[in-house]
Amino acid sequence: MSTSQVEVVDERAAYLLDAQNKAIQLFDEIERDLLRSGVGEKQLSDEIYELAQRHGVRTHWHKRVVRSGPNTLRPFAENPPDRIIQADDILYVDLGPVFEAWEADFGRTFVLGDDPHKQRLRDSLEPVWTTVRSRYREHPDMTGEQLYQIACDEAKQAGWDFGADIAGHIVGSFPHERIPKDRVSLYIAAGNNRPMTAPGKDGKTHHWILEIHLHDRARGHGAFMEQLLTVG
Repeated sequence: MSTSQVEVVDERAAYLLDAQNKAIQLFDEIERDLLRSGVGEKQLSDEIYELAQRHGVRTHWHKRVVRSGPNTLRPFAENPPDRIIQADDILYVDLGPVFEAWEADFGRTFVLGDDPHKQRLRDSLEPVWTTVRSRYREHPDMTGEQLYQIACDEAKQAGWDFGADIAGHIVGSFPHERIPKDRVSLYIAAGNNRPMTAPGKDGKTHHWILEIHLHDRARGHGAFMEQLLTVG
């Protein structure tokens, strides 16, 4: 790789990391100022949208997702009925804010109250995410399918089900590369046999988001987190 190519890669990584850091600040304010029981998921989502605007966000590259209780088990693509957040709930927020021209994709799980089972589920997310990232870094040219299987295995090792058909996707400048109806080649998913280091249409190496979906099916709720895999 030439010096100029390295500079371009580093610049893209810096922009993506900056966008994620801004998303972290946004989530800190969401947790501090907005999360509470007695409010509907839709109302909370609308309040998050208004807060994000004050952070300079004018575009979200995917729909805002606020899920609580049993809705945390529903797939991203679904739109479950609005639900009132309860005093002892587990809930997650999944946002795709665009800061300037760069996408962030960030998700975190929160627990209201002191239910130890929900707290243990939430607290399992980061260790599983970190382990999966470490496994990826050992062999960054692994395929998307291989990393997806690692995510499923690590979730099981932690005592949970992996609750989604993907464990991440590419991310970049807005709008990032997309193939209509493609749920394989740009995702960390079964069937993606391309090395994750394979370049995109523009010849640049993809950057990836790693998602961890943990489901406690016995108790009827799940937990979720996502952040940059290839930067930071």
